[in-house]
Amino acid sequence: MPVLLRPIFSIVLGGALCAASPVMPEVRLSADEMAVTPSLAPIVESVAPGVVSISVSSQESLESPVFTDPFFRQFFDFLPHDVPLERFVEASGSGVIVDAEAGLVLTNAHVLEYAKSITVHLSDGRDLRAEIRGIDEETDIAALSIDAENLEGLVIGRSRGLRVGDYVLAVGNPFGLEGTVTLGIVSALGRTGLGIEGYEDFIQVDAAINPGNSGGALVNLRGELVGINTAIAGPTGGNVGIGFAIPIDMAMQVALQLVENGRVERGQIGIMIQDLDPDLAEAFGVADTGGVLIADIVPGSPAEVAGLKPGDIVVAVDNDQVADAAELRLAVSFKQPGATVRLGLIREGRPQSMRVTLGRAGGSQVEANRGGPSVPATGRLDGATLRSVPVDEGSGGRRSGVLVEDLDAASPLSAAGVRPGDVIVEAGGKPVHSPQELDRRARQSDGPLILRIYRAGRAYFTTIG
Repeated sequence: MPVLLRPIFSIVLGGALCAASPVMPEVRLSADEMAVTPSLAPIVESVAPGVVSISVSSQESLESPVFTDPFFRQFFDFLPHDVPLERFVEASGSGVIVDAEAGLVLTNAHVLEYAKSITVHLSDGRDLRAEIRGIDEETDIAALSIDAENLEGLVIGRSRGLRVGDYVLAVGNPFGLEGTVTLGIVSALGRTGLGIEGYEDFIQVDAAINPGNSGGALVNLRGELVGINTAIAGPTGGNVGIGFAIPIDMAMQVALQLVENGRVERGQIGIMIQDLDPDLAEAFGVADTGGVLIADIVPGSPAEVAGLKPGDIVVAVDNDQVADAAELRLAVSFKQPGATVRLGLIREGRPQSMRVTLGRAGGSQVEANRGGPSVPATGRLDGATLRSVPVDEGSGGRRSGVLVEDLDAASPLSAAGVRPGDVIVEAGGKPVHSPQELDRRARQSDGPLILRIYRAGRAYFTTIG
């Protein structure tokens, strides 16, 4: 229902003051008091020249059968038949000048998708053509260069120093409204698992970030750049108080490689990893779920050369603790091939340290052999239909094991997350090559039985009680 606003007023009758409602005293501030009134204007004024608007022209192919099917094309004789049909698309986003002398601008990779021409609009009204220096879709960072004098860049801060509760400003070009500023706080740090990018370590903020803000600046109250705005979470595509920014520490590492090489080269250890859950932590004899479980080693990889083993738990990289698989991936991702890292491990309950020289891992696929006959399982494996496979397609042709052909929903294996098509290659830390061998291991184990399984080319651990 509509809200009725009642004004507060006074009536003068015959020289007497009659109050129809309480009279609010008039507030007047002195010049000194006004001078110390809190305002974010000085921060905004210092930041605004370094935040730019980016316009992108691109082309999209028209895939509709109305235009491509020969039957429909006969009705569109005015359209050329030997030229692919395309349409021009205009899009906009935001960017940040991070090096005024070099004319280096950072933005989001998705802002430049299919770009044919890029125009950067400066806060002083100048429009400049931009060239792409490099794009890294894994982190959604792109670097542009512009050629102009009297550019003003932002002061680069440190995102590592941010705390939940810190005030931040988001500056950008939402909905085409250039120079828009919103205020909020840091709601969370190190957000991962959102499926937005390949490498995620987001700053979550409640400052309003809307379409068009992508690539804009996230700054602290010192006017320092601490993040690049990149995404929002909401059912309508508009701001609902949940926005995400790429930490500037990560963005600048990417930018450095993009400027030098035009691409980002990432080192790899050559391991398949998974997070620890309480059951796995108990089974492997560790006190908590902090750390990353190595589920498999890629043959010929740096991990194999260094002596890493499935079942090792990585707890640190170069003395920095890693709590989960996402943190381990990030810790390694910006170290280039050839770099050496020191991994802190727990192996069979004992801490160890191991050096690994990073490289590029790879493996070959080998076609699977159908293997032995199907065998209904009993006991702790009841409800599963199993057969041996001498060479397993699920493990990239590297392992033999026991294929789970069929599985009842009530089976203990099903409760442990096993699915039909999975290949069990180890039980209790030892290889298994047949259903009979797997059944024997299950009967010999009194406590939780650790299984190592391949699924769609990836390995992971689970336990059955």
